[in-house]
Amino acid sequence: MPAPEQPSLLDPGLVAPAPASTRFAAVAQVLVDMPLPHLDHTFDYGIPDALDAAAQPGVRVKVRFAGTDRDGYLIGRTSGTTHPGTLAPLRKVVSPLPVLTPAVHELARAVARRYAGTSTDVLRLAVPPRHATAEKAVLAQPEAVPEQPASAPGAGSAVGQAPLPDPTSADVVLDADRLAHWADYPGGAAFLRRIGAGDSPRAAWCALPGRVELGGTEHPHWAVAVAVAVLATRAGRRDAIVSVPDARDVATLGAALDALEIEHVVLTAEQGASARYRRFVRALTGRTHVVVGTRSAAFAPLPNLGLVVCWDDGDDLLAEPRAPYPHTREVLVQRADLAGAAALIGGFARTPEAQLLVADGWARSLQADRAMVRARAPRVNAPGEADLAREGEGGRARIPAPAIALARRALARGPVLVQVPRAGYLPVVACARCRTPARCSHCHGPLRLDRADAPPQCRWCGRHATAWACGECGATAMRAMRTGAGRTAEELGRAFPGVPVTVSGRDGGVLDRVPAAPRLVVATPGAEPSADGGYTGALLLDAALITNRPELSAGVEALRRWLRAAALVRSSGDGGEVMILGQGAPVPVQALVRWDPVGHAGRELSERQELSFPPLVRLATLTGGSGALASMMRHLRLPAEAEVLGPVPVEDTGGPEQAAEEEMLRTLVRIDRRAGDELSVALAQAQAIRSARKEPGVVRVRIDPDHLW
Repeated sequence: MPAPEQPSLLDPGLVAPAPASTRFAAVAQVLVDMPLPHLDHTFDYGIPDALDAAAQPGVRVKVRFAGTDRDGYLIGRTSGTTHPGTLAPLRKVVSPLPVLTPAVHELARAVARRYAGTSTDVLRLAVPPRHATAEKAVLAQPEAVPEQPASAPGAGSAVGQAPLPDPTSADVVLDADRLAHWADYPGGAAFLRRIGAGDSPRAAWCALPGRVELGGTEHPHWAVAVAVAVLATRAGRRDAIVSVPDARDVATLGAALDALEIEHVVLTAEQGASARYRRFVRALTGRTHVVVGTRSAAFAPLPNLGLVVCWDDGDDLLAEPRAPYPHTREVLVQRADLAGAAALIGGFARTPEAQLLVADGWARSLQADRAMVRARAPRVNAPGEADLAREGEGGRARIPAPAIALARRALARGPVLVQVPRAGYLPVVACARCRTPARCSHCHGPLRLDRADAPPQCRWCGRHATAWACGECGATAMRAMRTGAGRTAEELGRAFPGVPVTVSGRDGGVLDRVPAAPRLVVATPGAEPSADGGYTGALLLDAALITNRPELSAGVEALRRWLRAAALVRSSGDGGEVMILGQGAPVPVQALVRWDPVGHAGRELSERQELSFPPLVRLATLTGGSGALASMMRHLRLPAEAEVLGPVPVEDTGGPEQAAEEEMLRTLVRIDRRAGDELSVALAQAQAIRSARKEPGVVRVRIDPDHLW
């Protein structure tokens, strides 16, 4: 018996709705979990009488599709159908628990539309796989008592733009000790009071460095400030989501929430299936009201959302590596709009994307005044070429004499942090005579040295080059082109005999904390451990390696990494000193010296406007084989104002493999950001046409990618 026909996305039925067959209780609109773009819509299935009670919107179901049992979500129930043939029945209701809430489904559709993807791809990120045992364990617990907000939510983003007078609601109770953690930011205390009163202000926040005592333990100021914002949300009897880049930030924030006795759950993609699903169900059923986690926490199904927080939104860990590649900041911005919730986009640095939210009036800028910044930040010194030339031979070293002197002064009072951009020993080597980069004779990949007494090893194929000779001049000696954390620790150990040297990073493991005793801590960006009482000094090495990278956000990323490391150092009043070395680009270096992330973000945004770069324009990259990309462009119906650049050859796409003989190409399409949705719709439709026609090859589409070249 042939499978029942279903209408196609590309051939919508014009048949008037007909009543369901009398053998079905109702008609289910099912979103089938299929990766094909042209099938990203609901299909009608009949609901047998036996499944009528369980088949409610949001539940997981099993259906027969194209001769195979498929998973899906029941999106809605109707009494009629536009399908002209006989409906196929639902095969099974996997669980009566409605795991897909209307709010999360609406968010998934909005994210898919923003990133030219499919709803099913987004839902794979939002809804974890079912774990029956964990589900039963949570549902066996006492049911949660529904909470009512202290007052009605405000009218969306408009609430965040007006001046913020203090509310008069008697339901909001935030004592002075809690509000004091935001007192250093003009408007900070009022921001919290508005959240507690049920309003929805939005802010782009530049956090001050430093640590504060809470419950007898020191915590980073940013973590305590976020925890107090969550406390204000709970004072208004609403729920909160906080997304941070990695597990270390999750643990840091969790400790601050525990100190304030705020019950919360942690939700990350790295958790086991049972643990993640148990926490997901607790949020879904109202048994918890605060979710903290990494990217996956942004989709937590909290029923009464009042606040979303994205900490350190410039970290590339918040960019999803799976299709449709959404960024957590953009997901939370859309969620705040859809839910009418407050939003806090924060970090030590300010990204151009967050600055644009302020420029558009969507958010207000929360930042301390200059006097407070100078009091809380360490003293930052950036010696120039003229300064180092006065030191003679000692100024030409990678770690010059002024840096050695700073480290000696700081070691007399406590630990010193040394940030190195690269892990390893000598990650890049070259011929000592002609300086030609050393390459593997087998695959032509770059060579590295893992130890002083180890043979060179290929970074691509892993082979040891025991008999290496330069292909240009025949020399067999090598020199370092890049110095990693391991070699830096070795050099510092010789320069400071008797001082312990600790390495934190990929090779030796990432440390969480170090004691207050004098020691040198060599760390790669993002792996810097905190120090009890704060570091007394810091050296930021090889600045040019970060700022000179061929990336759009090289300067922004460099400043973000430096500020995050410098924030671990004691204030200038407590003798904290930071020195940046390596002749980095002057604009981000001077922004670090002045501790002015807002000014740097404003300048970056202005330059990008002149150059027509994101986020001032919507930019899409289309990458694929020459044949697939040509067919994609034939089907693509772009708005008249869209600009097409390319195609150009690319070496590494980071996407699906193509035929070895096929040249890989990339095309850029950019358009005014106000027409960004039109571009996304056009790209999704072109992908759907290729999918429906089963055209060969894969085209990888990314909207506003982090890396353009």
